[in-house]
Amino acid sequence: MYISKAFIPILKNNPSEAKIKSHQLMLRVGMIKQSSAGIYSWLPMGFKIMKKIEKIVREEQNKIGAQEILMPTIQSSEIWKESGRYEDYGEEMLRIKDRQNREMLYGPTNEELVTDIFRSSVKSYKSLPQLLYHIQWKFRDEIRPRFGIMRCREFYMKDAYSFDITDEEALFSYNKFFLAYLKTFKRLDLTAIPMAADTGPIGGNLSHEFIILAETGESKIYTDKRIFDLDSEGTKLDKKSLEELRKKYEKFYSVTDEKFNKNEFEKKVSETNRLKTKGIEVGHIFYFGDKYSKPMGASVDLPEGKKDFVKMGSYGIGVSRLVGAIIEAKYDDKNEVMKWPISVAPYDLSIIPMINKNDTSVLKKANQINLELEKNGIETIIDDTEENLSSKIKKMNLIGVPYQIIIGKQTDGDLLEFKEIGKEAKKINLSEIIKIIKEQKTKN
Repeated sequence: MYISKAFIPILKNNPSEAKIKSHQLMLRVGMIKQSSAGIYSWLPMGFKIMKKIEKIVREEQNKIGAQEILMPTIQSSEIWKESGRYEDYGEEMLRIKDRQNREMLYGPTNEELVTDIFRSSVKSYKSLPQLLYHIQWKFRDEIRPRFGIMRCREFYMKDAYSFDITDEEALFSYNKFFLAYLKTFKRLDLTAIPMAADTGPIGGNLSHEFIILAETGESKIYTDKRIFDLDSEGTKLDKKSLEELRKKYEKFYSVTDEKFNKNEFEKKVSETNRLKTKGIEVGHIFYFGDKYSKPMGASVDLPEGKKDFVKMGSYGIGVSRLVGAIIEAKYDDKNEVMKWPISVAPYDLSIIPMINKNDTSVLKKANQINLELEKNGIETIIDDTEENLSSKIKKMNLIGVPYQIIIGKQTDGDLLEFKEIGKEAKKINLSEIIKIIKEQKTKN
């Protein structure tokens, strides 16, 4: 792909309306364009990154046995009235009427709809557990949308739902998602910490938010620094291992502001290990038992002939929000350098030839290198403009492609000037470059 042909409308300066790093960068490099307050069009580069994040989210859901479905964005009000949430949810819910005067809504979440699907399809305990998920657009009519896609009205989200017969089995499902979330965020090169959180309008009595540290975050967090040394590596998908994993994290005090207790914090965490800061929520999981299954009659037949309401949980990840969260974590706004993790980068490598309009040899060499890279599954973008080298590098640093090859008139033989964003350039041959990038892609 030539950058002259790519739809990447770069602005010279940060837009004045953007107040945080992610909003500034996404507008500046043409990842999004505002359509109306809190609603955005996703342009090619932003959409490409979001779809790569979606792929990782999907893969980790599939690994724990969750099955993908697709539910509509428009829902009937009747099922929300059954659950008792239609009036309680508040003005964030966009309520509409169709031409038959039926009350409809643009789904802000899907507990009711998935419960309706389950109750009409599953009748016996033998079919449990069931883990269902979908990735779909949501709408919440925020009173004051701000910070670009971080606090918007229409957003792209993965939400999953578990159905089990007992609390014990339901907690096993809960812990599967707990592990899947840790692995998902690790693949995105994010350190997301699970923190005890309030259940909010979803309901229930067990909930964790997954938070990444960021000065621009809206969540106040209080945690023990030692929790950052933990990881989920090697955890198996059995009850004991998953329970031990969650207990390992819960051993360290780590809560959002709704759950914060000053006395408990100071008692459980030594002064040297206390951390009070802000963060961005990138995922939220809930266990709420029969909160929806009971009023909606979602029950199954038990072995002894009785019926019981299924125990449920829900599990959300803001796929579109993760684009902004990665920027908040990775973008150096002072030096205008963004380095996307290779797992979601719009391109693996950028080729920057020093082009002279009277000499096409450098561009020809760039094309030859590009062909070899493509044969090896490495996606590249070539800056075929006639700008000076400094401007080209600055542009590519802003776009955030992780690796660069710089080609000048003096570039001959097997050695190429190769650099990783934020590091010094070195001269190595193309086969070594291919090996480095392939190894990084394999890790993710």
